[in-house]
Amino acid sequence: MSDTGPVRVAICIPARDEAASLPALFAALARLDRKGVEASVCLLLDSCGDASAAVARDCAARASLPVSIENMVQPQANAGRARHAAMLQGEAMLDGPGLLLSTDADSAPDADWLQAMVAGCRHADVVVGRVVRTVTRPHALQDRIEAYYDALHALRRTIDPVPWEATATHHHASGANLGLSVEHYRALGGFLPLPHGEDARLIDDAARVGMRVRRDAASVVHTSDRRFGRVAQGFAGSLRALDGGGEAIEVAHPRDVAWQYRRHADARHAFDHGMFAALAIAIGLTTDHVVGVARDCRNAEAFAMCVVPAPPGGMRRIALAEAEAEVLALSTARFAA
Repeated sequence: MSDTGPVRVAICIPARDEAASLPALFAALARLDRKGVEASVCLLLDSCGDASAAVARDCAARASLPVSIENMVQPQANAGRARHAAMLQGEAMLDGPGLLLSTDADSAPDADWLQAMVAGCRHADVVVGRVVRTVTRPHALQDRIEAYYDALHALRRTIDPVPWEATATHHHASGANLGLSVEHYRALGGFLPLPHGEDARLIDDAARVGMRVRRDAASVVHTSDRRFGRVAQGFAGSLRALDGGGEAIEVAHPRDVAWQYRRHADARHAFDHGMFAALAIAIGLTTDHVVGVARDCRNAEAFAMCVVPAPPGGMRRIALAEAEAEVLALSTARFAA
């Protein structure tokens, strides 16, 4: 990114039958603080059967920033294919270096979203912002799950700190609030054509090739808490499933996750100092195997993400209430230490 001229940004948005959501989205985009940023909007209409095209054209005609609208037709909803098409649209709009920011048509970025994302991209290769539900139907169980995973990620960065992480962080991995350079997006090969989970996969892949992934709570996008979305098994489906879930919900066991975090920290140290024997014993692999993985990794981040296996007893699932107590105990112990 240039430190002198304006930062060029393409805001990439796939939309499937979102005529009702588009006016609020464009209103939020109009409120963005664009100081030092040359921003454009790339709206990808994905097989829309409603009035999205007409609404989009009307919003674009009144927008205060350039808007590109393209159409694609696919027989079945595929979030990854649509999101990748929107990002390619953004690449074409930039026609050179710049940042690609991803969000959703049923979402609304905070006014300082551009500033937070640009600042984050100066510290890291991929910035994942926080996604906040717009609460039309309160959901105490979802609140607890999000708070649990936020606490787990905070524990991660006390066990395994990295210099590019934000001071205020979170657990999300969502294409509704994601940013990276054109160069890095191309290097990753883009979003895979997955029906769901394409965003988490891209973020995972970025870490595994050694890119610095920053989860930055200063970057906020508000998203719908609707129960019926455009993609099966998306966020709306998860909320709908939880509506009747009660206390039966299970989550990752914090002690198993914390084992991985400690081994990630060990792996970074081993890579930086060429000391692999102790790490091999700790993770149950041979030294030759560990050295072989290190040889194929370009940096300590890639090595840590690639070499650490599942915990010795596997990744257990436990009841949410038990997990909340466990992560509190682990966090208190770390703080006391």
